[in-house]
Amino acid sequence: MTTFQGIPAGAFDFYAELQDNNNRDWWLEHKENYQVLVRDPLASLLAELKPRFGPGRLFRPNRDIRFSHDKSPYKTAQGAFASVQEGVGYYLQISAHGLVVGGGYHSHSPAQLVRYRNSVDASGTGDSLRHIVDAIAAAGFAVEGEKLKTVPRGYARDHPRAELLKHKSLAASMDLGRPDWLDSPAAGQELSGLWEKLRPMVDWVGRHAAP
Repeated sequence: MTTFQGIPAGAFDFYAELQDNNNRDWWLEHKENYQVLVRDPLASLLAELKPRFGPGRLFRPNRDIRFSHDKSPYKTAQGAFASVQEGVGYYLQISAHGLVVGGGYHSHSPAQLVRYRNSVDASGTGDSLRHIVDAIAAAGFAVEGEKLKTVPRGYARDHPRAELLKHKSLAASMDLGRPDWLDSPAAGQELSGLWEKLRPMVDWVGRHAAP
């Protein structure tokens, strides 16, 4: 594994071209560009951040088109996920539009959802999460996740943490575009700092609503 030197600006160009040439022939012709501009730099980044955020993995570049009307064979973005617990951790994505960083969880088994709601309902753990989410939003992250339109059955409509109770999953992300530092070794430190801002939420989920 080579030392992380940043994510080249050419990674954005690769995905811009892929959007217009999403076919197997083009991909095979430009596969080396994908490896050099996208896969290898991100793999080196995940290796650098592993001691602080857990093992990372790159998502496959191929789309699952078996049940999709869109038969484009390749994803137009490369995602990566670092985690010490299944489904709970830190995310980043490179596409033609730039860089997105995030964290949280998206999986929700019935048992996990019960644990999450019970912890939000309890005043101690629930208030803790509310303060965490408010701080993350104040730092510029968009708080996201699958949500119900109304408070789930069994909870008061005017519950003090009604919005959090609506969540079936909880995540936050920030669209950074194309920051100047991304193609330099400083990108590791910059991304680490952004993920650290999400650590309180990831840790809360890990303690109170893990899969």
